[in-house]
Amino acid sequence: MSLRSQFRAPGRALAVGAVLMALSSSSFAQEADHQHDAGGSEHQHGGVAGIPMTRDGSGTSWLPDESPMYARHHMAGGWMLMLHSNVFLQYLKETGDRGSGQVGSINWVMGMASHKAAGGQMSLRAMLSAEPATIDGCGYPNLLATGEECDGEAIHDRQHPHDVFMEVAAQYTRPIGAGINLQVYGGPAGEPALGPVAFMHRVSALSNPLAPISHHWFDSTHITYGVATLGFFARTWKVEGSAFNGREPDDTRTNFDLAAMDSWSARVWFMPTSHWAFQVSGGNLREAEAGHDGGPRIDVDRLTASATFHRATLENTFWATTLGWGQNVESGEATNAALLESSVTLRDRDAFYGRIEWSQKSGHDLVVEPEENIFEVAKAQIGYARYLTAWKGWTPGIGAAVSAGLVPRAIESAYGNRVNAGFAVYLTLRPGAYQP
Repeated sequence: MSLRSQFRAPGRALAVGAVLMALSSSSFAQEADHQHDAGGSEHQHGGVAGIPMTRDGSGTSWLPDESPMYARHHMAGGWMLMLHSNVFLQYLKETGDRGSGQVGSINWVMGMASHKAAGGQMSLRAMLSAEPATIDGCGYPNLLATGEECDGEAIHDRQHPHDVFMEVAAQYTRPIGAGINLQVYGGPAGEPALGPVAFMHRVSALSNPLAPISHHWFDSTHITYGVATLGFFARTWKVEGSAFNGREPDDTRTNFDLAAMDSWSARVWFMPTSHWAFQVSGGNLREAEAGHDGGPRIDVDRLTASATFHRATLENTFWATTLGWGQNVESGEATNAALLESSVTLRDRDAFYGRIEWSQKSGHDLVVEPEENIFEVAKAQIGYARYLTAWKGWTPGIGAAVSAGLVPRAIESAYGNRVNAGFAVYLTLRPGAYQP
């Protein structure tokens, strides 16, 4: 079977899924209306068609309606202004022959301004990171992480720093009748309709400073230089598609790596209750990866599916879980990854979290021989963060995590051991919980 025919079948599945979700929306309308009447109105501020702001993830992605929001809020002349951020000051240590230690800061800040416009709502967004200045070298230690290049070589066992400009985009949303709404999104830096909510915006990963090692199978396109997205949605579903520049950013982290918007993606969301968010997505990323040994850049076909569950089980106690699967097809060869991450926050103070991942990675990605072989690697992590009393709207915290990376015997010699431990200690600062 050709690669083209392999990818055509998932594309048809996405189309069928969109029709099924549209048909099923009426079945869940009564439950959604009940949820909205019971408590959704207090979260509606800033939303469209009764959909709460808490649903907004990264780009145009969705979280379950029952989500906490950590933000500073201000009204100015009809504009709603919000500031989101998460800052860590961390020491990271990975053991084994490829391990290292580093002090640095993982961080991002996002500002948003929204205003009613032409029967709908216009939002302007800017998301920035200081990581090019606060993360040394080619990235922070993160055993078995791969993706992008630094100094002409593939980055491995480190997580690359984010670019300064993570998002500079605008979004317009308005009702168009019969319970259907239009959404248009785009800008010089943004996120296409591909994959789950980006890891730094997922509630299940909010207290965890480390990126998943499967990041480049799920949400690596959360920083894309050139994107336009068109979507249609109702209370329980959304269908959207994007044209974008699918090339990975280069290792100059302070500029806009604009290029042709010749990649595409499509995504379907299904929100059966306030606790669940499901998505299936696929796309073709043109020239996404650098070529091997100076060869031409490589296209990537990507499929993802994820389920996110949020539940407030007791007063000020929150449980968030994300389960995902992703597949990349490069040069006709498919590799897969799976992720399960979860966190429980008690009384908005004590956050316990964990993540388990499995991924198939090439020898080229891991920089081991033979380059063309595919190796199965895994990583497990558990951690704890204690959030302190909020001060002037900001919540400081202190945390720690331990991890274990597992490699197959075939590449044990490159890592020193089949299982290599890691740990992290950190201070953190984020806005306090926002109550609309």
